[in-house]
Amino acid sequence: MAEFLKLKKSNCKNCYKCIRHCPVKSIRFSGNQANIIADECILCGQCFVVCPQDAKEIADSTERVKYFIESGEKVYASLAPSFVANYDGVGIESITAALKKLGFAGAEETAIGATIVKTEYERLVREDKRNIIISSCCNSVNLLIQKHYPEALPYLADVLSPMQAHCQDLKKRYPGCKTVFIGPCVSKKEEAARYADYTDDVLTFEELTEWFKEAGITLEKNMDSNNQSRARLFPTSGGILRTMRERDPNYSYLVFDGVENCKEALAEILEGKLHNCFIEMSACPGSCANGPVMEKYKKSPVSAAMSINKYAGNEDFVVAQPDKNELHKNMLVIPTKAAFPSEEELEKILQRMGKTRPEQELNCGSCGYNTCREKAVAIYQGKADISMCLPFLKDKAESFSDTIISNTPNAIIALNENLEIQQINKAALKLMNINRASDVMGEQVIRILDPGVFMEVMETGRAVHDERCYLTEYDKYVEQTVLYDREYHVIICLMRDVTDEEKAKVHKEDVSRTTADIADKVVENQMRIVQEIASLLGETAAETKVALMKLKESIANE
Repeated sequence: MAEFLKLKKSNCKNCYKCIRHCPVKSIRFSGNQANIIADECILCGQCFVVCPQDAKEIADSTERVKYFIESGEKVYASLAPSFVANYDGVGIESITAALKKLGFAGAEETAIGATIVKTEYERLVREDKRNIIISSCCNSVNLLIQKHYPEALPYLADVLSPMQAHCQDLKKRYPGCKTVFIGPCVSKKEEAARYADYTDDVLTFEELTEWFKEAGITLEKNMDSNNQSRARLFPTSGGILRTMRERDPNYSYLVFDGVENCKEALAEILEGKLHNCFIEMSACPGSCANGPVMEKYKKSPVSAAMSINKYAGNEDFVVAQPDKNELHKNMLVIPTKAAFPSEEELEKILQRMGKTRPEQELNCGSCGYNTCREKAVAIYQGKADISMCLPFLKDKAESFSDTIISNTPNAIIALNENLEIQQINKAALKLMNINRASDVMGEQVIRILDPGVFMEVMETGRAVHDERCYLTEYDKYVEQTVLYDREYHVIICLMRDVTDEEKAKVHKEDVSRTTADIADKVVENQMRIVQEIASLLGETAAETKVALMKLKESIANE
């Protein structure tokens, strides 16, 4: 089966919003990316609608439909009745003319197929006398039951959808033609692919709009009218029931829209709480008038419903009703691969998440799952990671940072922009002889330190790094770094006590000076002694010279 809703990996920003809004949690978070699990997905399109990064995209069928046309095929469009809400002021005649300019052989309203389907629903109630009948027009509801509530499958009407009934009718009237459904739904792409005999391809309103822009086609504002068009009500909440004229007084006729409401209704059906009901179910709140492609672009569900109501007539389309066998749709269970942990395995996962006691299961939903246990199941199934738990990460980060801050030998002080002490660690308390952190928390930093450096850093934005200074009041030397984080409005001061280093340095300098003084005195004494020796040697030499001269003279006279 093709992939109809895909992830743009480069856009996914690790926000978990799609998981929070996925009604069946068919998203696996891996490698910081939210990946859609195809065999569990019901293609409701909620992840596409809510993604703030546009990281989800719908598979585009435009090129394939263009190929049909360019190949010479007769291609007919089946246009979902919600088109009137998507294209303001444009009726079926105007949009048919525009589609023919694109190369379509013709276009008709899917509401023709809706008329066929609602007539078959009336027959089911009248003749089959089933206990519960769930409408099968919405393929996302069908997938919800087929994949996640298979026990409820016998209650799902085994009838073609309006899209399929209309496309079948088109193929009868135009043998050999191709049929393309155009609407606000992602899920219809899957339905067309799974039941390929009816619809050859599906375009969303978004794809059609882009094609019109590419071809330079502008839709004419022209609202036609047709009183035989009551089935145009189908895309509104309760629209199916509003078209059903035949009502069995022994039946209750109920409407549930939105996947969560449908899930609750299915749970009650399986619990045996509902009987003799015809239930209209739609995955989208407000039904197809609020489909994912329309909702994505902020179409108002109220104005959409009003546009559809205004465009609908009071009578049925005149159609040739097929035999019930031609409208039969065989819907089977679609198995999923999800496994479930035992209670023991679940408890082990909860412990790894830091949930060792029931009161630690906060069920905050920040990870995207409704409860911590649901998240633990997702971890077991490989859909989620423990790190997706915000309280767990917060506690872990705080514990880790507290451990570092508490045990580092460096003093750390955090101030707010009013220079009030917000955090002070043990090393800082010891450095400044403070008994308890509570003694100074919230106080002005001037109580313990000169605020000058903090004010300067905050005013200039220039950090101070490894600056040595003397804390007079504490008789301590420190090497301090002061940083200002404008984004978080906090000033951080880190101080390393270098008193011993500074005192050792002073002692070394004193020793050096003393040694130099002693050396100077020694040199001075040595020079004096040398000079005295030299003087004595000089006198002795002179006397010796005189004596030798006299001896020389004496010898010469002889």
